[in-house]
Amino acid sequence: MRIGLGGPVGSGKTALVAALCRSLAGETRLAVVTNDIYTTEDADFLLRNGVLPAERVRAVETGCCPHTAIRDDISANLEAVEDLERSLPPLDLVLVESGGDNLTATFSHGLVHHQIFVVDVSGGDKVPRKGGPGVIASDLLVVNKTDLARQVGADLSVMARDAEEKRGDRPVRFLSLVEDPSAREVTTWVRERLAEGG
Repeated sequence: MRIGLGGPVGSGKTALVAALCRSLAGETRLAVVTNDIYTTEDADFLLRNGVLPAERVRAVETGCCPHTAIRDDISANLEAVEDLERSLPPLDLVLVESGGDNLTATFSHGLVHHQIFVVDVSGGDKVPRKGGPGVIASDLLVVNKTDLARQVGADLSVMARDAEEKRGDRPVRFLSLVEDPSAREVTTWVRERLAEGG
């Protein structure tokens, strides 16, 4: 199974990937593909933090707008995923992290089976209300850094209301990796997708 994680720069995608790796590595055969435009910064972060062995992490330098490599021309990401599948069979899960993008970012269904979109409260409580394909159509919306809500004047109840209005029955999870380093509710959601087998 391949799960894509997208969202704006600084929303906490890489930290969430690290938390998922720590929580799932002992029970799931997993690997990660990261995307950055001109660097390997996100992959380097994962390796510095020791969340997975180096052979389980691939960095894609897209050289272009992040959504191009996850939606329009997915060849570089597919090549990285297939390289992992060849060198590390069998895998249960590959997490594909997009480079930071805006609210229009979505993954091609040719690349991933499920999509997680991450926003954070520092953008203000208006972010879910703004919508966009990432907020509206992702399989799971994560509102991250809830511990900062008071400092930035964001009302989490407003964000919850607006997210429900935009997403209907699609799930939303509120998260603070400071308060919950294991990202328990997001990890549970991933486990449920794995248990469903697709």
